[in-house]
Amino acid sequence: MSRALKSNHKYIFVVGGVMSGVGKGISVASLGKILSARGLSVNVMKIDPYLNVDAGTMNPTEHGEVFVLDSGLETDQDMGNYERFLNIDIGANDYMTSGMVYKAVIERERALGYGGKCVEAIPHVRDEIIGRIKSAAKESKSDITIVEIGGTIGDFQNELFIEAARVLHLENPDNVVFIMVSYLPVPSTLGEMKTKPTQTAVRALNSYGVQPDIIIARSNQPIDQRRKEKLAIWCNVQADHIISAPDVSSIYDVPLNFERDKFSEIVLKRLKKRGKQTSDLESWKRFAAHASNGHKQVKIGIVGKYFDTGDFVLSDAYLSVIEALKFSSYELGVKPTISWINAKHIQDGTVPIKSLSEYDGIIVPGGFGESGIEGKIMTAKYCREQKIPYFGLCYGLHMLVIEFARHVAGLTGANTTEINPKTAYPVIDILKEQKEKLAHKDYGGSMRLGAYPCELLEGSIVRSAYGEAVVSERHRHRYEVNPIYVEQLEKAGLVFSGIWKGGQLKEIAELPKKVHPFMVGTQFHPELKARPLSPHPLFTAFIKAALSGKK
Repeated sequence: MSRALKSNHKYIFVVGGVMSGVGKGISVASLGKILSARGLSVNVMKIDPYLNVDAGTMNPTEHGEVFVLDSGLETDQDMGNYERFLNIDIGANDYMTSGMVYKAVIERERALGYGGKCVEAIPHVRDEIIGRIKSAAKESKSDITIVEIGGTIGDFQNELFIEAARVLHLENPDNVVFIMVSYLPVPSTLGEMKTKPTQTAVRALNSYGVQPDIIIARSNQPIDQRRKEKLAIWCNVQADHIISAPDVSSIYDVPLNFERDKFSEIVLKRLKKRGKQTSDLESWKRFAAHASNGHKQVKIGIVGKYFDTGDFVLSDAYLSVIEALKFSSYELGVKPTISWINAKHIQDGTVPIKSLSEYDGIIVPGGFGESGIEGKIMTAKYCREQKIPYFGLCYGLHMLVIEFARHVAGLTGANTTEINPKTAYPVIDILKEQKEKLAHKDYGGSMRLGAYPCELLEGSIVRSAYGEAVVSERHRHRYEVNPIYVEQLEKAGLVFSGIWKGGQLKEIAELPKKVHPFMVGTQFHPELKARPLSPHPLFTAFIKAALSGKK
């Protein structure tokens, strides 16, 4: 049965001004949070203007984390923020790229779907965009759809998406609001907040036929009334529709800051939409307080490989891991102190392996390829021998299994065929269905992706952590524990405590608690399901183990 779209369905389009990276994603997630706190149902969309069909093939050191949905769609990391703030599972319809749009249009043209017409950017590409936005709204049955258009005003690749938003506004102006998130610099040599870049960005948006209704003023300090009035005059926006968004110590304070400026009330009034008189943000306030308070520390080291980006460290490659650590730590009344440890530096001795003893717990997150692999295996060995809590995520599971096979099970030289196809003991091997895909260079969107059920072994660490017999977790991998070696590894003491019955895939490996306080690896990515108000049980169990062994 088709789901009819409400005739008064509301749309909010959020665009960026001046420069990228100013916090559109957090602004959108926070807006969704405060509107849902007023009793309205919200679905949130992200539009990425790049020509990639999805985010799966992009380098994480350049683009950041790939966030996988239950559906298996590989998306931008902003989708993770949406899920975490709104505490929802987002559908595949809520993500769009230029690549998806053009691919759909071209495939339709090849199938004579346009009846032999000359296919043009306008109307055909634009109408495909509009159709996808409406389809996502219909699927969600929401009251309001918030659409983040990636990039910055003036980017050539944004134009068609802004044009689609303009046409939706023409259909019914009362149903569409435009918000610009813009940066207001405070040059250190001047010490004064400057509004001119935002004025210029608004004029650029005006040139597309769009006028912002609200400006979110991002800066390192709150915007004052004088600058609000200046922007109001030159940007044709009411002064009280300019929302102050200064830098904050925690992104989870942003929804609360927005409500101090009565942001939800302004938006609902502009949309002629009614909600609850007051916002229900009490549980969020308690969580945000934990993020800002708490005195006891837990020291966690993340041994990864996606840190190199010139002279800087890009922690965004592991964004969901970091947030999952925070949520579980806050729930236990502590603050995580997180350090980035480059696996390549452990491998070449730049970072002494003994330095890992400084940490209360070690995480080895996901990844692909040979770089730094021996450093990660050395890490797993040291954590096992020194009984430091170890949590391996996807690739981190592979490292745990390889290390155990080499140094406990007697399989000297054991490896993954991803790195050494000729290894004598391929304890990690490619999934059967993946071999043909790789042979045909079918890389994009072809991994084992999305949510699958996992059955947990009674009496195991993970069964105790979850408190359930069957769980659903999200995956992103091509390689698995080789079933040929499972019996030999189990005899040596490794416990496979999570299994996907559909293919007898070993989802979780662990050492018994009597042997090690917490030595656990998961084939799936539990970080993708961690939420502020419902921390992930495995991360919580890991932090508990780290605290119990704290010196």
